[in-house]
Amino acid sequence: MPIDCVLFCDTGIEFPQMYEHIRKVEEAVGIPITRVMSDFSYEYLMLECPIERKDNSLSTKQGGNSSNGYSWAGPKMRWCTSRLKDAPREKFLKPLRENYNVLEYVGIAADEQYRLERKRNKSATHIHPLVDWNMTEADCLKYCYEKGFDWGGLYEHFHRVSCWCCPLQSLDELRQLYKHFPDLWAKLKDWDNRTWRNFRADFSVEQLETRFDLEDKYLANGLSIRNRAFFNELHKLID
Repeated sequence: MPIDCVLFCDTGIEFPQMYEHIRKVEEAVGIPITRVMSDFSYEYLMLECPIERKDNSLSTKQGGNSSNGYSWAGPKMRWCTSRLKDAPREKFLKPLRENYNVLEYVGIAADEQYRLERKRNKSATHIHPLVDWNMTEADCLKYCYEKGFDWGGLYEHFHRVSCWCCPLQSLDELRQLYKHFPDLWAKLKDWDNRTWRNFRADFSVEQLETRFDLEDKYLANGLSIRNRAFFNELHKLID
């Protein structure tokens, strides 16, 4: 069945290498990629968008204003997905569904079928070819590498590539961001200093930076970064 439209929900905060990858895919497949975006940037929604809150006692932090912005997303409040992906996608697809029987091909891999359980538009018809073909994430990466796509080396640093500022990244992924993407890390720290919620429940961005620098110091001296001595020194630096 021919594909009429390839849709890219652009959050505006993808890695620069990912935008280059999208361009290469567009050239390779010969089908224009339709880019949809929110009317508002991630930075505006996070830091400036007026928000009515039930709890007005939230503390400000270094100039942040508790009445403005959603702040960092969390496991139970993934506003970035709903505002930057779901809403723009549905805005684009709704008028098409009114006139056509729209079949949506969704790239969920065979080893991530848990994502099939997530809530989706019940009026839409979703097809999952990678699941039908039993292609895992590793299979898909191997296929793409064989076709000459390398995402600018992103998968050399990250197990999964998402928005570069996602607070749900693992510590290992954040280490990679700190060490290899200094410009993005600087922006991450700037945003963290301007909002009312820390980047993570356990660490602010500045505290993560302190941790990663201390890890480098310990490892350079052949010391463990998993023992009590390391964490005692870390807490003295960040508390």
